[in-house]
Amino acid sequence: MLAMADNFLAAVAADGKASARPADVPAKFWDDAAGQIRADALLKSYRELEKLLSQRPAIPGPDAAEEDRLRFLRALGVPERPEDYEIAPRHELTGPDPEINARLHQAGFTPAQVQLVYDLAAERLLPLIAEAAAQFEADRQAERLVAHFGGPERFRRIARQIAVWGRANLPAPVFAALSTTSEGVLALEQMMRKGEPALLDRADAAPGMEEAELRAMVRDPRYWKQRDPAFIGRVTEGFRRLFKEG
Repeated sequence: MLAMADNFLAAVAADGKASARPADVPAKFWDDAAGQIRADALLKSYRELEKLLSQRPAIPGPDAAEEDRLRFLRALGVPERPEDYEIAPRHELTGPDPEINARLHQAGFTPAQVQLVYDLAAERLLPLIAEAAAQFEADRQAERLVAHFGGPERFRRIARQIAVWGRANLPAPVFAALSTTSEGVLALEQMMRKGEPALLDRADAAPGMEEAELRAMVRDPRYWKQRDPAFIGRVTEGFRRLFKEG
């Protein structure tokens, strides 16, 4: 009998204890004191969700009437006319274009989406355009030099000589700046003519002094300051052998 009484009391205690909230039930829908779901809170949330869904425009299908389609677009914020888009261009080259705006409007783009299209054009297309323009200008400058020096082969030979002379005689920033335009290269050619005219008519490499050694000799004061005839002769002969006329 005692054992039965003990078991009876334990069962009563267990029944009187509040149940724990299930893991899949949000806290706002659970009554901890009663140990059960709050039906009033659940019903209230359902009504709010139903109200919210009823306010959203129904997405028209492919066979929807034009009136329904326009009503849907207006609800999204698409203006009545493409001229009504207000666009803030990030660059003068990516300003509003009436034809593009008309096509975006026909596709149902919102003002925010249209603005994004123009922003992406400034961000992505402008660098590509600049790169293409730079390449075009570089090709045009190269064509001028090839024509000036009488063909690509002779230009390549003289360009190598100018590069060796320029690096040896000019500050690096000056040489780099002059090397980027045809006018600059021609200026380097003139400077090199005045400094060492025998170098211009030399071409393909031949056995002799190493280029690095010759460049070091050109930087030597005996070459550019004291103008030592014997030293200059050694440099000239070295370049003559390095760039022997073909």
